[in-house]
Amino acid sequence: MRPVYAISGGVSKFAKARPDKNFQAIVMEAYDYAINDIGLDFPTFTSLVDGSVASYFSDHFSRQLMAAIMAQDYLGLIPKPSHRVEGGGATGGICFQEAWKSVASGHMDICVAYGFETMSHVETWKGNEFIALASDVSFDYPVGGFYSGYYAMMVTRHMKEFGTTVEQMASVSVKNHINAYHNPYAQKRNRYTIQDVRNSVMVAWPLTRLDICVMSDGAAATILVSEDGLRRLEGAGATIPRPLVEVTGIGRGTDAMRMSDRPHFDYDFFIQNYATEQERNSGETRAYYRRLWDHGTRYPGVHSFRAGRTAGNMAYQMAGIFDPLDELDFIELHDAYTSSEIQTYEDLGLCRYGEGGSFAESGKAYMPDIDYGLELTAEPQCPVNPSGGLIACGHPVGATGLMQAVFAIWQLQGTIEQHFGDNTLQVNNARRGAIHSHAGTGTYVTVSILEKQD
Repeated sequence: MRPVYAISGGVSKFAKARPDKNFQAIVMEAYDYAINDIGLDFPTFTSLVDGSVASYFSDHFSRQLMAAIMAQDYLGLIPKPSHRVEGGGATGGICFQEAWKSVASGHMDICVAYGFETMSHVETWKGNEFIALASDVSFDYPVGGFYSGYYAMMVTRHMKEFGTTVEQMASVSVKNHINAYHNPYAQKRNRYTIQDVRNSVMVAWPLTRLDICVMSDGAAATILVSEDGLRRLEGAGATIPRPLVEVTGIGRGTDAMRMSDRPHFDYDFFIQNYATEQERNSGETRAYYRRLWDHGTRYPGVHSFRAGRTAGNMAYQMAGIFDPLDELDFIELHDAYTSSEIQTYEDLGLCRYGEGGSFAESGKAYMPDIDYGLELTAEPQCPVNPSGGLIACGHPVGATGLMQAVFAIWQLQGTIEQHFGDNTLQVNNARRGAIHSHAGTGTYVTVSILEKQD
């Protein structure tokens, strides 16, 4: 496989509704930004780009089959090659990785990954029904299955198993909303307290409205290139920041659609097949896990996402990462629910299984030099969702994973102030970051590692 560089990206404004533009024009908003950011005009870039990968989650929201080809046409990319990907909430993350494959394989030298969703065309209850179709419509859906209910069930099990508290969940919401206060692309730019989160409308106990992301209209686009593509663009006058941002690792995992089909592995099977290299090499951690299993823990049950652990381990191995908490400078993580951010801390090896709640309130996942109004016991170590995440930025599903990629590129280029008009969310000296995209109840998960080259 060839080296692949993520050189540019663009994000539309995420909003509850964008009545000013159709989905094609919203995609163009992000696409134009990415092109302009490397200093090329539209005709020049169009003549050079080899093709694209497009992503959107649901034909239902737009009431349009093959909507991606309409976006392809609007962007002036016809008849260049393209294909549409779909994988629930992980759609954008899959799109990014498919574009990586197109370049890494030699099929393309310059590939655009773009994604979108316009969810405002239906009422919220109808949108939730469409999203619920991403559960088994022959088994879960007919008996009232809907996603806030699923995640409420999963986190109550996490609370029972590990002692996680509603205040720890609320601290995630406080962190992500206050981060987004400094992000002009975010849908929700508010400051909240633990009490605000807990006092907001209860949706599915223990999840309140402020524990849950919102539906959105929006789009995002990234440009991925090979070394040959880089030379072609620069030969045409493109200005591409140095050092380059390389995609050094990708990983994916899957799991059964029906949570009743999730297995319950014993300790030895977990250590052999799912433990991180760091966990396997720590006698203290193996003893910690032995105590959990002796008290009845089984993996993954419904309290953990083994697809996330699988994706993380695969990406870390490819990128040469042993200790993600120490070796990653930031993570843009799929926090559709505050509870899922806590669960994913554990899946990605930022802490051990069972410690996600205490990690959430410790301060290790926070930005330095921001007053969150919380009593944090540890210094920031690896900021999680410095952008504000899905909770505050919004979740236009097909765009979300690509939004994470764009923010990661800007972090590693050191250009957050340029794009946000505010330097508060710039991670100092960021050299390596991860993006994490998650679908369903953990049925598809992607993890990609981006790294600034020396």
